[in-house]
Amino acid sequence: MFNWFKKKPKSSQHEVEVTRQALDKTRTSLLSKIGRIFSGKNRIDEELLEELEEALITSDVGMDTTEVIIDAMKSRAKKEGFEYTEDINRWLAEITDDLMPEIKEPIATDFNLTGVKMPYVVLVVGVNGVRKTTTIGKMAYQYSQQGKKVVLGAGDTFRAAAVDQLHIWKDRAGVEIVSHGMNSDPAAVAYDTVKKGVEMGADVIIIDTAGRLHNKVGLMNELAKIKRVVQKFSEDAPSEVLLVIDATTGQNAFEQATAFTAATQVNTLAVTKLDGTAKGGVVIGVSHSFGLPVKYIGLGEKELMLLATD
Repeated sequence: MFNWFKKKPKSSQHEVEVTRQALDKTRTSLLSKIGRIFSGKNRIDEELLEELEEALITSDVGMDTTEVIIDAMKSRAKKEGFEYTEDINRWLAEITDDLMPEIKEPIATDFNLTGVKMPYVVLVVGVNGVRKTTTIGKMAYQYSQQGKKVVLGAGDTFRAAAVDQLHIWKDRAGVEIVSHGMNSDPAAVAYDTVKKGVEMGADVIIIDTAGRLHNKVGLMNELAKIKRVVQKFSEDAPSEVLLVIDATTGQNAFEQATAFTAATQVNTLAVTKLDGTAKGGVVIGVSHSFGLPVKYIGLGEKELMLLATD
């Protein structure tokens, strides 16, 4: 998962270097643990696998995903035999890659919206504090840079900071916005956003949603209502439901994914704060457990938004 930037042939050298530096702490945290386990080993035995299991669990990969990885390692060792430490590194990389699904149509795989129906409607969900609104701003900026007409919907009407922040990104990206102000009906904002997008021939419509505690039934019902109103324009809408998680939250990310996937059909994942001291394993666990492909990596507060799918 730390080689995502290598999949970006269109990336500038600057983007590659920024990504490498930003992921350094997370990479070191997880891979140093694994490196110590494999160091000097010349065979795969129960002790090694137990140590690997512990390293994965303490890195927030999650119990279920860890068991799948360990079972796959046992199978590879039995089938192929073990000769060099590099074998384990390669197997672990390949097994992890296989566990994390890829983006498939009709979800857009690039900021050019290649081969997708427009307007492309994105509903963004996640709890407060995961940089959800920042992620939306970055998406809007990247789409705008590709010459796309973008409309933002300020649907997090319970947080003044979210509405204000989205207006800042609107100016920065040079896009349109629909905002009804504080404490207005989020579903009404979503409806009017899609309506405006259709009327102006927008390419992309991105709707923010409230990020209050994910275990509140009212919030979950609200998200379901938003989805229903945007479907009045198209039964296929929203085209994408993006769940934003904070890589530093650990096992709480699993609880959030459980709640949001129950409320609406989440089909993509954005991971933020990997530029901090995140353990990182939660990315693998959530992606595998919920069948969600990781689409974006958010690094800091600047405009840089990396696609994990190119």
